[in-house]
Amino acid sequence: MLRIQAQLKSEGFYLGPVDGIFGGGTESAVRQFQRVHRLTVDGQVGRNTWAALFPDVAIHAPAMLSESVQFRCMALTGSFETDCSFPDCFAGLSGDFDGQGMSFGVLQWNLGQGSLQPLLQNLVATHPDVVESVFGQNYAEFNAMLVAPKSKQLEWARSVQNLKRSVNEPWRGHFKTLGRQQLFQDIQVQFATRLFNSATSLCKDFGLTSTRAAALMFDIKAQNGSISERIKSQITGDFGRINPVLSSEEAEVERLRIIANRRAAAAKASWVEDVRARKLTIANGQGTVHGNFYDLKEQYGLGLEPL
Repeated sequence: MLRIQAQLKSEGFYLGPVDGIFGGGTESAVRQFQRVHRLTVDGQVGRNTWAALFPDVAIHAPAMLSESVQFRCMALTGSFETDCSFPDCFAGLSGDFDGQGMSFGVLQWNLGQGSLQPLLQNLVATHPDVVESVFGQNYAEFNAMLVAPKSKQLEWARSVQNLKRSVNEPWRGHFKTLGRQQLFQDIQVQFATRLFNSATSLCKDFGLTSTRAAALMFDIKAQNGSISERIKSQITGDFGRINPVLSSEEAEVERLRIIANRRAAAAKASWVEDVRARKLTIANGQGTVHGNFYDLKEQYGLGLEPL
C-alpha cells in the first residue's frame, strides 16, 4: 500500500500522507487514476490498475485472499453496507439516520438495538490499553458512555453528531482508527461467527457448495434476515426447471441467480432493485453496487470452488 500511495502521489493523483492506510483519500486517487487511464473505475487496485501503475512489476496477491472464507464474506458484505473497501469496511461509521444512535463496523452493529455495545465492551475488557491509546484524552468519556443505560448512550451518540447526522471529529477519527485495528476486526469476526454458520446451513438446505454461495447466503442473513418458507418453496420450484444438461458449475450459478432474484422480489418495494443488484453481483461473480464495481474472485477470492 505504501508503494501504491507513493506512485499515485508522484503522478499527482494523491495528496495525502504515505501511511499505508487505504482510506478514502487513497481510494479517490485510485478512481481518478483509473478515469485518466480509461480503466474500470472501482477504486480497487486490481490487475489492470496495477499494470498501469507499475508496468514492469508483477502484482502481488491481495492480502484478503489469505483470510478465512468467513472474513472474506464479511468484507464483501461490509463493502456493500458501508461503500468502503477493505480495511475501511470494518470501520464503517453512521450516525442516527435510522434512529439507532450510531452504527459501526463491517456489519453496522448499532447502539439502539444493543448489538454494538458487546463488541466494544469485549475490546475494552481484553485490550483496554489499545482502546485508551485510540481515544486518548476522550477515553474516560467513551468508557462512561459504554457503561451508561441505553437511553444515555443514545443521547451521547446524538450529541456528537451534526445536523446531517454525521459523527463529528474527534469521535469520527477515533472510531475509524479503532475499526482499522486488527484486534477489533478479530472481535467483529468472532461476533459474526454464528451468522456465518447460519449462512452455511442455508447453503446446505439448497444444495449449494461454493464459497460464492456462502457469500450470497451471508449477505442475505446480514441484510435481509433470512429466507421465508414461502420463498424457499418458490426457489425449490424454480430449481426443478433448471436445464439438466448444465455442468455442475453452471447449475450452481443458476441456483444462485434464482435465489438472488427471489429474495430481492420479497424485499420492500423501495429496496427491490438495490437488493437485486447486490445479490446478482454475488450470484454472477461480478457487478456494480452503489457505483462500485466488484469482481468477487479477484478481490475477495470468492468463486465456485468448494466451500
